[in-house]
Amino acid sequence: MPQLAAFPKAFMQALCKDGTMRVSEWIDLATELDIDGLEWYAGFLEMADEANWLLFRQQVEEKGKVIPMLCCSPDFTHPDKAFRDKEIAKQKHWIDMAQALGCTYCRVLSGQRRPELSVEAGIQLAADCINACLPYAQERDITLIIENHYKDDFWEYPEFAQKMDVFCDLVDRLPHQNFGVNYDPSNTYLAGEDPLELLRRVSDRVVTMHASDRYLIEGTLEDLRREEGGASGYARRLRHGEIGKGLNNYNAIFTELKRVGFNGWISIEDGVEGMDQLERSVTFLRKKIVEFWPENSIN
Repeated sequence: MPQLAAFPKAFMQALCKDGTMRVSEWIDLATELDIDGLEWYAGFLEMADEANWLLFRQQVEEKGKVIPMLCCSPDFTHPDKAFRDKEIAKQKHWIDMAQALGCTYCRVLSGQRRPELSVEAGIQLAADCINACLPYAQERDITLIIENHYKDDFWEYPEFAQKMDVFCDLVDRLPHQNFGVNYDPSNTYLAGEDPLELLRRVSDRVVTMHASDRYLIEGTLEDLRREEGGASGYARRLRHGEIGKGLNNYNAIFTELKRVGFNGWISIEDGVEGMDQLERSVTFLRKKIVEFWPENSIN
């Protein structure tokens, strides 16, 4: 049956920018939840010291959890080859980090959607760079996962492969071995598209999932598609919130994942209003997992 992890969505500023939260504090908070693991982020300030990699792994495992996934944001669509080569080197460094943490999965992205870049050129650049990283990952038993992403916090432009057709084209050009999709239904809304349509197109490649939910705070989905689809900056009509109470149809999502035999990690990317909200999201997903994978729910 799928396993649950949590990501510190509410604490990214504190863990990655101003240092007002220590990673050990997040570990203590998260391991009190009914989850199996903690999704990690390469940009935690304390991860700059490689001596911490094994230390954090040990702290998590002492709490009876694991670190299954490492979240990274390479930018593979820059027109300058020297820049792309540096991004490949960074991705390989993150693969080393993932291995040290005990991860199975390490995220890649396509890169930024620079206005001068054609679709075909961008897909080819991203595919070439990911392919350059795959043997390195395979040697370390790491599976690279590409997310239908929106935009890294430090990027000027949104994700190059944000739109469904571009994302699917890129995935189709990459091998199955040591590579798969990290499906995030909420990000599809930010592209002005249907998350279930995307899932049906890539479900046979999905190996991990980001669970989150979004809420319309004004207007309709048609307004969102007309005004916000693919725009820079987060869509003003949408907000993160408690899983199971937003736009995503988790019954339909899990029906499709069960159909294709999904048995991977589901990492929770909500809890922006605090640990109580995150705990309710965990409870919702636990119930859904037991409902859709009942044959594996008996201990």
